[in-house]
Order: sequence, then structure tokens, then C-alpha cells
Amino acid sequence: MLGEQPLLHPVGRRFHYSNPGYSLLGALVEELRGASWEDVLRREVLEPLGLDRTSAQPQAPHAGGWAVHPWADALLPEPAEDLGRMASAGQLWSTTGDLARFAVFLANGDDRVLSAQSVREMRTPAAPAEAADVVDGSAYGLGLQVQHRHGRLLVGHSGSLPGFLANLTISLEDDVAVVVLANCTSGPLLSSVGADLVRIVAEAEPRIPEPWRPLPEVDAEALELAGQWYWGTHGFALRLTADGGASLEPLAGSGRRSRFRPNGDGTWTGLEGYYAGELLRPVRRSDGSLTHLDLGSFIFTRQPYDESGSVPGGVDPEGWRGIR
Repeated sequence: MLGEQPLLHPVGRRFHYSNPGYSLLGALVEELRGASWEDVLRREVLEPLGLDRTSAQPQAPHAGGWAVHPWADALLPEPAEDLGRMASAGQLWSTTGDLARFAVFLANGDDRVLSAQSVREMRTPAAPAEAADVVDGSAYGLGLQVQHRHGRLLVGHSGSLPGFLANLTISLEDDVAVVVLANCTSGPLLSSVGADLVRIVAEAEPRIPEPWRPLPEVDAEALELAGQWYWGTHGFALRLTADGGASLEPLAGSGRRSRFRPNGDGTWTGLEGYYAGELLRPVRRSDGSLTHLDLGSFIFTRQPYDESGSVPGGVDPEGWRGIR
């Protein structure tokens, strides 16, 4: 099935969608689990998530698939065909209700299937973007399409088989998911329809903020880090978050921002953006008082060019001045 040259590109260099690759994945699941991929999918994913109307074969009642003549308003029925070994590449029948429940899982995770951390990894681009992808604003995670549309980060997937088109589009920031299904072989670009519907719903029904709740407990050393910081003359705010982490973002305009998780030893590790993986280290004097933050060699001080901090290159001894 894969031919004499199964690897079309260097490993890890770029993403290339491959239906035979998903067929190979289905065969691998069967080999490791000792059961058909359909049985494994139903037992380990569909049943725990309550997706009772999703299956490899159609369940009555179901829509029939049609081809529409390109030059006339005439229809041709598309037969429902079992794809055999290629079935694991996309032969699933489902409903809008089941796909909506699946969208909740892709947003939040479910420890019975995949943790929140694992589904977050699915939404993360898995290979460097090609030049065309950068222009298009799209990338690919682990089984999920990632795209920027209308100023929003969207994740999901499109699919098609003869007689049917489908799309699932999710905006986590807006807490909106869109399911678009059509029983035709070709038609509108459903990913664009999904993105437009996300925008319309988000603008017409903006997300209601979660009720404010105080932190269950406050770490005194972490609280000392909260507030205003400066990298040179650029102002930043460090805030403690409800999940026990922290966020660092510009006081105004765009700039580098990231969330951080505590390491348990007073340091923090960046989770995203420019500072992903970088160590945030509070630096203290011998008496324990805080002087500055060292974030992967970037120095943040409480005041712009604070003399008490370790400012690279030092601070002019005459300080700030005007010009006459």
C-alpha cells in the first residue's frame, strides 16, 4: 500500500497529509490491541465519550450521499461503500450532536480517553511551517488542523468521502465550536463556512466570563513576584493564575507573552510563545529581598533601568535627564 518509497519527506521536516498513513495507523492499532480498529475505537473512545451515533457503518436513519452535476441541477446517488483497509482513514458516520460532544473533548480532554495535556499537544503544530503555510496562516498538529482566521486561532478538521462533506471548527478562546455537514460530493469549502460561523457566533454572543473566585491558597513568595516589571523601558505585568501558574504579558500593545508553571523550587518554566521552555528565576539579595527576574538571560526590574537590579551594561550614574 505504501509503495517502495513510503517516506515522501525527511522525518520531522514538514507535514504532509497521507490517507495511507492513517490506514497504516489503523493496522498498527489492530496489531497492538489484538482487535479491529473499529472495536478499539468504539471501546476506548466512542463509548467513554457517549458518541452513540458514531460508527464505521451507517445507522438508520441516515442521510444518503449525492453528487451534483457540475453544469446542471441534476443529482446522482453515491453508493455507501466499505473502504476495507483504507477505512481507518476516514470511514466514520456521525451526527452533529456527537461531533459537538467530540469538540468538547478536543477542548478539555477526558482522562478516560486522553488527558487535557494530551489534547493540548494535539492542537500544537507538529512540524515547521512551509512558506505557503505561513502565508495561509495554517499548520497541522497531531491529527488536527490549526489555522488563523479573522484574528482567531481555530483547530479542527475537515473530511470528505463520495457523497459527503464534513467540518469541525473550534475556537477555544471564544468557547465556540461549529459542526458543518453536507450530503454532497463537492460544494462550498466547509472550513471557510465553519470559520465564518465561529466569527458570527463569537461576535453576536460573546463569551460570558467565569465568575470571579479567590485563589484557594496564596504562596507568599509567588505573590511577591506579581505586579509590574520592566525589560528596559518595556512595561510588563506578572499575574498569578487560578491554576497555580503565572502569566507575563505587556502592559500595552503587542509583545512577548507567556504562561508559566511553578517548578517547586522557586523557579518557573515558560509554557508557550517566545519563552516556551525558558526558566524564570527570581534573583534575591543576601537578605532575601527580591532584586530582579532573570528570564532566559532577559532581565526584568521593578523600575525602568533600576539600579538595584542587574541591568546589562549598567545604568548611567547621572540617571534620567532632560535636554535643554
